[in-house]
Amino acid sequence: MLFSIFPYDYYVLWATPQSGSLPATALLQLNATITQPASEPAREPYLQLLESHLRFLHQSPPIVSRILHMMIGTGFLGLLLKLYKPSEANMLFDGASLVLWVCAVAVYVSNIVKGLRIVSTGAYGDVSALTEAEKEELGETALQHLVGREDSLKVMAASNTILALVLMGVLVLQAGQWYAQRKEAQEVEAMDKVAKEKDRRRSEGGSGRSVEGVKGGGEGKKRQ
Repeated sequence: MLFSIFPYDYYVLWATPQSGSLPATALLQLNATITQPASEPAREPYLQLLESHLRFLHQSPPIVSRILHMMIGTGFLGLLLKLYKPSEANMLFDGASLVLWVCAVAVYVSNIVKGLRIVSTGAYGDVSALTEAEKEELGETALQHLVGREDSLKVMAASNTILALVLMGVLVLQAGQWYAQRKEAQEVEAMDKVAKEKDRRRSEGGSGRSVEGVKGGGEGKKRQ
């Protein structure tokens, strides 16, 4: 999902588009009702593309958001189950993964969800243009922190990047835990092989000495 949004975020946050760089088939007709155009005219079509995408995403069927929330809950459940009666590796890797997961959810709730509502209503720093229903949907906190159109879309793009990095950190930690446990298992297996080899040599040495003792005792009796 984050990867699919990256093409929209690229020219909004990471690069300054050149005039006419957007293909003609994808170029949106500038909306005459826009009250806060982009500071750079070449960036305006990309802001409109991102706005259209975010509005469609926010107004998608409820099943889409429910699946996303189920995935978030599954991540929490999996990490908490791994931390039940944890080993040292679980405390280190899974504990850090849980912290990053909480950070990702915090960014999602505080920036992404509120940003989608603002983009969907078009309330870019203009509280007076909102209806009472739209104000109630946004909430008091969001109303107090409304910023301009371009800045709002840049915050959304930056939040997507932060989410991608945080979730990548979770994957790196889980891969690191798997590698550490694999190396530990290999070392334990090698130590067990060495210990078994020593035990085998000791048992062979003990049986050899006992056989020699028996032979020596029999020769002594014959001489007597």
